[in-house]
Amino acid sequence: MIAPLIFSQSISLLLAVILGIFFGLFLERGGLGNPHKLTGVFYLTDFTVPKVMFTAILVAASGLYLLSDLKLLDMSRVWIVPTFFWPQIAGGALFGIGFVFSGYCPGTAVAGFASGRLDALVTMVGIGAGSLVFAILYPHIEGFYLSSAMEGITLPRLLNVNHWFVIVFLIVFAAAMFYVMERYEKRS
Repeated sequence: MIAPLIFSQSISLLLAVILGIFFGLFLERGGLGNPHKLTGVFYLTDFTVPKVMFTAILVAASGLYLLSDLKLLDMSRVWIVPTFFWPQIAGGALFGIGFVFSGYCPGTAVAGFASGRLDALVTMVGIGAGSLVFAILYPHIEGFYLSSAMEGITLPRLLNVNHWFVIVFLIVFAAAMFYVMERYEKRS
């Protein structure tokens, strides 16, 4: 079944910009444009970021699979970023190093800059410079970049289990993690 387009491409792009502005506003209002709050997790002083991220992941995953199970969403039409295991592990490590040094990820850097933080601008310049270096080096690292391809694998497909088994496991894991983080924060 192919669903008709609800909005034209122009309207969809406009809606994406509007939603992006609100997303940035909510990031900033939630304190996630502050590098001290963002890096607090690395120093075990503030666990807002993992709480927000796990909540967003669980809500999105539950919503997508619920809509799919109710036949309101065709999951085969949902594009999943292709997995390249080792290159993405290396990229994640570089991302983490940049995160610890700058205090920002790309989205929070924009939110921080919009609220007047110049360190966020430095981070955005660094992200641009890193992207340029990657583009220059790509011909030399293309073999590694395309290695360990796993298409758009998901945990349920990888483990060959029902998606609700993974989601319930992640909810229980997140609840336990939130409990431990709350206890640790209160103790500090």
